[in-house]
Amino acid sequence: MVPHFCCLSRARRFRVIRFQLVSAGALGAALVAGCAGGGTGTGPLFRGNTTVVLLASSTANDQLIEFPLTLSSLTLTTQSGKTATLFSSPLSAEYIHLNGNIEPLTSVSIPQGIYTSATATYDGTAPVCLGQSTSGGLLIDGALNGPGTPTVTVNLPQPITVTGTAMGLVLNLQVSASAPFSGACAQNLSVPVSPVFDLTPLTIAAQPANSSNGKALGLVGTVTSIDANGAGFTVTAPIGYWNGNPPVWQVSTSGSTVFQGINSAAGLTTGIPVDMDVALQADGSLMATRVAVYNTDAMNAALSVGQLIMPGYPASSVDGLTAQESGGLAEYDDVFSYGSASSQISGQLTNLQNLPFAAAFNAADGIGGQNVLVTSNAPPVDGYPPLPLPIATMTLVPQTINGTVSAISTTGSFTTYTVTLAPYDLLPQLAEQTDQPTLASPNTVVVYADSGTQKLNSNSLSPGGIFRFYGLLFNDGGTLRMDCAQINDGVAE
Repeated sequence: MVPHFCCLSRARRFRVIRFQLVSAGALGAALVAGCAGGGTGTGPLFRGNTTVVLLASSTANDQLIEFPLTLSSLTLTTQSGKTATLFSSPLSAEYIHLNGNIEPLTSVSIPQGIYTSATATYDGTAPVCLGQSTSGGLLIDGALNGPGTPTVTVNLPQPITVTGTAMGLVLNLQVSASAPFSGACAQNLSVPVSPVFDLTPLTIAAQPANSSNGKALGLVGTVTSIDANGAGFTVTAPIGYWNGNPPVWQVSTSGSTVFQGINSAAGLTTGIPVDMDVALQADGSLMATRVAVYNTDAMNAALSVGQLIMPGYPASSVDGLTAQESGGLAEYDDVFSYGSASSQISGQLTNLQNLPFAAAFNAADGIGGQNVLVTSNAPPVDGYPPLPLPIATMTLVPQTINGTVSAISTTGSFTTYTVTLAPYDLLPQLAEQTDQPTLASPNTVVVYADSGTQKLNSNSLSPGGIFRFYGLLFNDGGTLRMDCAQINDGVAE
């Protein structure tokens, strides 16, 4: 897609870089040598192929609001030099919104074996930060690519054994290592961006429950086809700045699939946006565990999903999202008119009625930094100054925050973590805007975790520790509170 640059006192520039990346993963060569010959001795027995589902993920703090990236190919190599191609045409993902979570990229059948290195071709990127401009207003800066020749690394922390019917491979972008800078966003940043990935195996659980064993939460996209038998459908993921080749997901449903906004799969039509959770199956296919439709009108249907930038500017509009979009909505330059938009809360978390505070969301009272999915049925309008696009629906959806735990307490059946955000975080940065709702402490979020919260952290949850929390973020009368679905180890700030 063509990028849009304008308004909000921001600077943007980018470079297109195409080069070859080669990452040798000779780790564990001595271990591999005894079993690379096809299953002799005590090593695994390799026969035929395994379906590999490649999954995108990221490990990030909150310095960047977007990290879109396109790879043209990715190939695995065994110690003996045999290769297996995972994909060979451009494939894109936006990695910041996947912080601690997973998103299927593609699925392929490859020969079983032990792979020790990865080779890929990389088509460019444009990471984006947001902060206060020295001249006043907001700065949205995509000018992070500094001088020099970029390099790209794909680390295999250990050799990858491909065996069995199906398995996952997680391509995890290490964001701080990929775009190393400290402090707040500033104009004319010159940061040498060199993407660094970890590539690790994922074993698919019989009943996946989280990102570590095969469950992908909050996949958003547009229905592009429906199976003739009505048992499955295809969803195309949205695109964002720079990532113009999004993944396409073939999804099936079952009697246990939860439908929200529609009664069953029969309520799906091509062109409508969906928000869904999917679980990898033993054969590598995708089964929807939840399918939410917030707008059933497919006429000129479009979606945009991301964090609010300037709600209430002016009072009847919201100026831009840190967005990905589908169906013609642009990104930062869109001004959405609230009009008669209905406000909703994602049904991904089912414990809202148990929270010890009133979990409410109203589009007109949204705060900068909340993650939302908006839909519109108006023909897209582009240009500068942007014209307001009427919103049909605005839905609060989960997001990830990275912060330091300053206190731990208990409220009813919930453990609460008081989390302090870094000064460069989007929430305190946007709170400085005069048209924002007043927050008592914009750099503090009270996180609520119960027995349903997936705790994937390896470090002990204690004051002083840094963690990532994924959940629904609410403005409770000026106090930021999160209903937490998942906890991961944090990233240094």
